[in-house]
Amino acid sequence: MYNSAQSKRLLYILFATQSLFSASQIAIFTLIAIVATRLSGSESASGLPSSTLTFSQAFAAFPAAMIMSRFGRRAGLTLGYSLGAIGGLVGVIAIMQSMFPLLILSAILIGVGRASGEQSRFVAGEMFPQAERARMIGRIVFAGTVGAVAGPILVSPSGKFLESFGLNPDLGPWAAAFGLCTLAALITLFFLRPDPTIIAKMISAAETETEESQGQASARSTQTLLSLPTVQLAILSMLVSQTVMVVLMVMTPLHMDHLRHTRDDISLVISAHTLGMFGFAAVTGYLIDRLGRIPMLIVAGLTLIAAALIAPISTNEFIIALGLFLLGLGWNFGYVAGSSLLADALQGSERARIQGINDTLVFFVAGIGSLSAGPLFASGGYGAVSLAGIVLTLTLIILIYWLTRPQLQTNTTTT
Repeated sequence: MYNSAQSKRLLYILFATQSLFSASQIAIFTLIAIVATRLSGSESASGLPSSTLTFSQAFAAFPAAMIMSRFGRRAGLTLGYSLGAIGGLVGVIAIMQSMFPLLILSAILIGVGRASGEQSRFVAGEMFPQAERARMIGRIVFAGTVGAVAGPILVSPSGKFLESFGLNPDLGPWAAAFGLCTLAALITLFFLRPDPTIIAKMISAAETETEESQGQASARSTQTLLSLPTVQLAILSMLVSQTVMVVLMVMTPLHMDHLRHTRDDISLVISAHTLGMFGFAAVTGYLIDRLGRIPMLIVAGLTLIAAALIAPISTNEFIIALGLFLLGLGWNFGYVAGSSLLADALQGSERARIQGINDTLVFFVAGIGSLSAGPLFASGGYGAVSLAGIVLTLTLIILIYWLTRPQLQTNTTTT
């Protein structure tokens, strides 16, 4: 029988582990482009580790969802966090030995780990009835607030700590990732009980019974689901939000390094960015329920455009921080609204398939964007990267209008 208190207890555990995991990821992203440039000897390769990480996440997303469907959410999340820890350890070795290929391997392992970790938002949503789902997804995204604050702050002290032993200070983020991901894996393994899948099945059974009593189909094919305008818009909104955010975020530390900013300045900007990404996620869930999914997607697009306009206009770290804060906030609006829109469109038995496909598409395209960011930055500078973000976001706004046309919704309903 469904127990709300039990679901809330598991939500707190998911919140804690996602906080640890996000802190480790954000710490690495703070320096990854700079370290990649140093190890490879080329600015054109600066975005390669981050794009490799994103591609790995994309290709692992569907298998991760299937593993969780087969063996349970606890097993899948534990495996993901463990791979993140191994990736952190490989990254330490890569920097110590100045081996760029090992840095790529580290990115692959971390990316596969993230494929599992990203499923936490769907895990949280599945443990609660539909009326509460958007808010619970928002709360797990809000867990990234800890990462937004702790991740960049870890960079300098962890580096200085290792430097005191005669080691390269750039090892700090990867060493921190090893410790934090290991802790997240242990907490998940021992405390995420009962498995959230059990609770999800209880809720799904009740929802399916209601749907069947109302004459609704119990399951639809993947082709049918992907042809629905609501599903298409949900996926596209997350895809564009993620891609624009990744492309600009990855190149910002390198841009600031060219401007002779200190590591502390870079950490400040990344902290502002990740605060925008995660700090208001709980409020975002409320706004989505109050104002609606589509209006919040439009707000997301406008916020992303404002970010891309502000970030390159000044060399001052506080102006750059404002632009990156808005970039994170726009991603937050688009990602949470898109996730909620997708959750609304799916029935219980359809979720694992489409959620896995969604994450695969989102992170694959974001990986292409990240891979293109290095050469784009090398040829046209930070302004060219920002312009690309504006073009992508304008495309999303046009698609929002196109896919929400009343006649399209009517035609789809009648087919």
